[in-house]
Amino acid sequence: MTKIFPLIFIVLWSSAFITTKPIVDHSEPFSALAFRFFFVSLGFLIFSIYKNFSLVISKLNLIQSLVSGVLFHGIYLGGVFYSVSLGMPTGIAALIVTLQPILTNILAGPILKENVSYDQWIGILLGFLGAVLVLGFDIGKNIPFDGVIATIISLISITSATIWQKKISNNLPLETSNTYQAIGGCLFHILIIIFFTKFQINFSFTFIAAMSHQVLLVSFGAFTILMLLIRENSASKTTSFFFLIPSVSALMAWLFLNENLYFIDIIGFLVASIGVYIATRPGK
Repeated sequence: MTKIFPLIFIVLWSSAFITTKPIVDHSEPFSALAFRFFFVSLGFLIFSIYKNFSLVISKLNLIQSLVSGVLFHGIYLGGVFYSVSLGMPTGIAALIVTLQPILTNILAGPILKENVSYDQWIGILLGFLGAVLVLGFDIGKNIPFDGVIATIISLISITSATIWQKKISNNLPLETSNTYQAIGGCLFHILIIIFFTKFQINFSFTFIAAMSHQVLLVSFGAFTILMLLIRENSASKTTSFFFLIPSVSALMAWLFLNENLYFIDIIGFLVASIGVYIATRPGK
């Protein structure tokens, strides 16, 4: 069963980019995320109590889990949702944040003591070349400049979160760790609403359907699988699964959101995917 976890993760994580668009069309992005992680926190809390997992943890583990939650659920998802709300195409947002394996490999050496080979550096160059091909000269025109900045912040955040989660390697039950991470994400978005925006959600059928998908399949499903993969594998090996996400997300966006795929975009997707694969494939 665990052998198909990466495949399930890729499909579910990619689908999150598709359901983000209908959510932000019917809500303010940080309000939607606060709403989402309130119920995610509640769900993990109930499950932890049902499974008799102790929710009493040390102050250090609490801080570590909350920081992970802020990085994963707060800054990363906040940047993605905000960028899509500004008009960033979901396929391009997926491409930018999926360059995560490249940054992870750069930082894995000095931080996690993982070796970075020449092949990985070649992959890094190809990955960024692919991103440039997709973005082209559309920044500030078809692609909002603020959206690009927000997505780059998301990229940095999820990279930091992956390395941080691998670095702390606490022995908390996965459900307990997920509970406090979800709480951290929820609190982050509540603070954003209080100081920078206002709570606004149109509880339409579309919003409820898309949000249900993200709560049940993405937060409970894909994120739990990601935490399991990070715990069981190296950071580099875990992030290697991300190289398929841009293509899968773009295909889903074309099928379900009627987003256009231009020839230069396809070339960019292919080059970036090849680059990320080369940068993260196992050593010979």
